[in-house]
Amino acid sequence: MRQLRVLVLMHVDLVPPEDASEQLKVILKEKKADPIWLTELNVIETLHEIGHDVKTLGVYSDLIPIRQAVEEFKPHVVFNLLEEFDGEALFDQNVVSYLELLRVAYTGNNPRSLILGRDKALTKKILTFHRIKTPKFVVFPKNKKKKVPKWITYPVIVKCLNEEASLGISQASVVKTEDKLLERVAYINKTFNTDAIAEEFIEGREFYVGVYGNYRLHSLPVWELVFKNVENPEKELYSRQAKWNDKYRSRKGISTENAKLDDDLVKQAQKLAKKTYKALELNGYARIDLRMNDKNELYVIEANPNPNIGIDDEFALSAQAQNMKYPELIQKIVSLALNWFDGT
Repeated sequence: MRQLRVLVLMHVDLVPPEDASEQLKVILKEKKADPIWLTELNVIETLHEIGHDVKTLGVYSDLIPIRQAVEEFKPHVVFNLLEEFDGEALFDQNVVSYLELLRVAYTGNNPRSLILGRDKALTKKILTFHRIKTPKFVVFPKNKKKKVPKWITYPVIVKCLNEEASLGISQASVVKTEDKLLERVAYINKTFNTDAIAEEFIEGREFYVGVYGNYRLHSLPVWELVFKNVENPEKELYSRQAKWNDKYRSRKGISTENAKLDDDLVKQAQKLAKKTYKALELNGYARIDLRMNDKNELYVIEANPNPNIGIDDEFALSAQAQNMKYPELIQKIVSLALNWFDGT
């Protein structure tokens, strides 16, 4: 394997400190919450382990440092870990567009894929065109008079239209009346200054399917969100607390694991994930989120281009379940970036 110059791009607040490895040992020993820069550290250390020459760059709202780093370091590839720019999640696609203008290879999805995947409503429109099951929905723009369509059936879940990481999602997001729907929409519009989307809430099990590739696609084992300490797990959702609050996770027995499904359902889920990936013209790697009702009908909830790839996150764990070790996964992502850039 040839040594590459890899520029790792990340939010300025997520650049691991110089003594990150030592800090992490203390954190693990004292059982404290994971540091916010853990994924970045995982990727950087693994790239070094593979044998690449690595340079890190923290970015917030200025593109000039990116251009300077590309001109001076001359990377073979940029490992893109940015999830926002200037505080806006939607602007990450503009950074990728800038990398294309600089004629440099980068990991993950292209700008058009990010646009299609980040917009939950646009995603659902495309999936509907391709006859892929997805919950019915309605968008409530932030500065427009609200009118609830008569066809809406409850319960529905209210989310930010473009935000990720379960921002704004809690148990209160699932509503059963028009009054509560409008109340939650107003909360999303005002609190996060963004449009809201309300969609059918599919009661049932929740799955994640990792897919990687450019034209030839590979799916990872189906991963499931599990609530072990609740009476009605089919009514639960991956809220902000369910993802990040350790006490909440412990109380409800929340974990993710290799899904216990029969072979036919596994094949259905993986086929559906690949079909979604193709429909949205994704490349590099992505995670497709599904829910399955009590009739074993699978619905695509959303697509996540460039999902979190920390060593303990769903994407990497499902790859490991397929006997793909973490260094292999990181190298595969780099190779896919170079192949996309070369048009192969």
